[in-house]
Amino acid sequence: MDLQKLLNSMTVDEKLSQMTQLITGIITDKNDGPITGPMRKFGLTKDTTSRVGTILGGSGANHSKDLQNFHLSEDPNKIPLLFMTDVIHGYRTLYPVPLGIGASFDDDLAEQCCAMAAKEACVSGIHVTFAPMVDLVRDARWGRCMETTGEDPYLNSRMSAAMVRGYQGSIDSPDRLGKYKIAACVKHFAAYGACEGGRDYDAVEMGDHTLRQYYLPAYKAAVDEGVELLMTSFNTVNGIPSSANKYLVRDILRGEWGFDGVVISDFAAFYEMISHGICENEKECAKKALDATNDIEMMSTCFVKNGKQLLEEGEITEKQLDEAVMRILKLKEKLGLFDNPYRYADSEEEKEICLCKEHRDLARIAAEKSAVLLKNDNVLPFNKNVKKIAIIGPVADHGMIGGWFCCGKHTEAISVIDGIRNYAKDAEIVFARGCGAHPAEMAENVSEMIAQAKQVAKDADAVIMCLGEEIDMSGEAHTRAKIAVSDSQTALIKEVCSVNKNVAVVYYCGRPIALEKVIDVAPATVIFWHPGTEGGNALANLLFGEVNFQAKLPMTFPREGQCPYYYNRLNTGRPNGSQGYCLNYSDSPFPPVFPFGYGISYTTFSLSEPVLSSAEMTENGEITISLSVKNTGDRSGIETVQLYVQDVTASVARPIKELRGYSKVELNPGEEKSITFRITIDDLKFNTLSGKYEAEKGLFRVYVGNSSAINEYKEFRLV
Repeated sequence: MDLQKLLNSMTVDEKLSQMTQLITGIITDKNDGPITGPMRKFGLTKDTTSRVGTILGGSGANHSKDLQNFHLSEDPNKIPLLFMTDVIHGYRTLYPVPLGIGASFDDDLAEQCCAMAAKEACVSGIHVTFAPMVDLVRDARWGRCMETTGEDPYLNSRMSAAMVRGYQGSIDSPDRLGKYKIAACVKHFAAYGACEGGRDYDAVEMGDHTLRQYYLPAYKAAVDEGVELLMTSFNTVNGIPSSANKYLVRDILRGEWGFDGVVISDFAAFYEMISHGICENEKECAKKALDATNDIEMMSTCFVKNGKQLLEEGEITEKQLDEAVMRILKLKEKLGLFDNPYRYADSEEEKEICLCKEHRDLARIAAEKSAVLLKNDNVLPFNKNVKKIAIIGPVADHGMIGGWFCCGKHTEAISVIDGIRNYAKDAEIVFARGCGAHPAEMAENVSEMIAQAKQVAKDADAVIMCLGEEIDMSGEAHTRAKIAVSDSQTALIKEVCSVNKNVAVVYYCGRPIALEKVIDVAPATVIFWHPGTEGGNALANLLFGEVNFQAKLPMTFPREGQCPYYYNRLNTGRPNGSQGYCLNYSDSPFPPVFPFGYGISYTTFSLSEPVLSSAEMTENGEITISLSVKNTGDRSGIETVQLYVQDVTASVARPIKELRGYSKVELNPGEEKSITFRITIDDLKFNTLSGKYEAEKGLFRVYVGNSSAINEYKEFRLV
């Protein structure tokens, strides 16, 4: 396809339509419904909708083919539609929410899960997913914690690259964007996770140093991996909405990083510039968005309604339009749409592939590898021959597939009750709800519900309590001011544990939750996130010891009122622990309930003292850190050994420690293995006072352990 010739033949209106994305319903509504409904609301004409370049939502191979046929019959240029949707943690087969995948500390798992999602989406007619979301988050109140992989730039960057590979294929692979692959769209650029107070959509205010050092690396990792699209965020950054932020999009993304892919807005974000107070009308929104080199406007019509007038008035140039449209056309060509507008949409393969056994197995394994064991007072694993199992809690009797579940179905998900029944076929299983999941859900008969739960638990051989958050308590627009376990759930835990000590409390959540009021009550505590389609089967395998826990926390679990709290904070002139006036809380202990990187298993591990290859390192050299890891327990297990580095003295204050590597080590009982980490100059670089990204000579400390709470270190100097 000669794209330049095609572009030259297009009218201005046709170009502006290519730069517009609408939801499926506006295009397909029959009987002139859109004329009096959505089309009138948006000020659209049939000509505009027939030429629109991309579609948001919609699914199914036959549906996408029908819609593509309809579009091609109406579009004078016969330019195929792009179908985009939110394939966040699976298409039909759902694996754990991204925060859970972050807990796995397993890049390969993240890549495999995204490849599975891409395969299902591809044969179902989807071309682009709005994922991965790589926004770094330090405030557990933010609802969209569930879509991120956590609070650490290094972990997020590795997961970002792995997820892009999963969706698109490796950057140098011959099957990149081929069959069973879709284009990825990294989001939300930039620093969306730093919204004030953890309030979704709120402002972001930060200096350039913090932005570049902590918040931009994961987006950059996606760009380096060849991600095809990038989505700008809703929020302002230092007073400028991201969609109009020339510094972020034009200067950093396109200028410094060389990104030449498609930039798309978030839902109606162009129009929302008026609410932000930087634009008087839609015309001004369109100009500012185009000046920032945005290409596609999602679900508002500033471009298509005002672009022609802006061009006639000399406020924008046709070159700007042509550059944007060419990027869109190139993406369509990369995806093979000009050769085959239906791409790989195939209803027969859709039936065969979606929710197949292979995909269910991977979803189960992902849930097993993402679950974090926080506490175990010799309760778990439960005896496999138990006679009576009590399952208690408001989230135990239905599948917990998580927010942004795309085409997943609750009815196809395995609940805890289903999973335990599948596993313990001969055991008597009894259930009591006990209380509500929502804090406001204080039923009048809550006392009776708790009394019933106590009775059910009293003579059970094993008690599984399923508590925490329903799926609608986290996700977009679900900021929570209070992240502690609710009063009713706290009361339920205390009452049940008063009559039975063989209790495991399993928390479903899309964010860190404050556990300080309950952690000492329950004998065993598990964080299970929102685990997806196979959650119930995965939990049964974990609780009865068929598989071992291996995950680590990708975010700090703070006490109530400690938000934001994160491990890689800067030190102060009066650090915590010093006498007198120092960094502290007057009404709460300073340490969190559980630190970043924490997680235990059914076995124990010992780490030898790390040995550095040298006490000095040159700019072109490297230092290795060697140690041995031994399984000191009586079960096989996997330990995630974590490497942290501290830059002791620098031109700007540096974090108390930063993750710079991790290694998953699988060991049988009594087995010991040696591992080695490498530190090069790249691991020591940061954004210095001079504005450069470089390493500075001086003293560094190396910490190796099983969480960020490790205190012992070795030292070396960069000379």
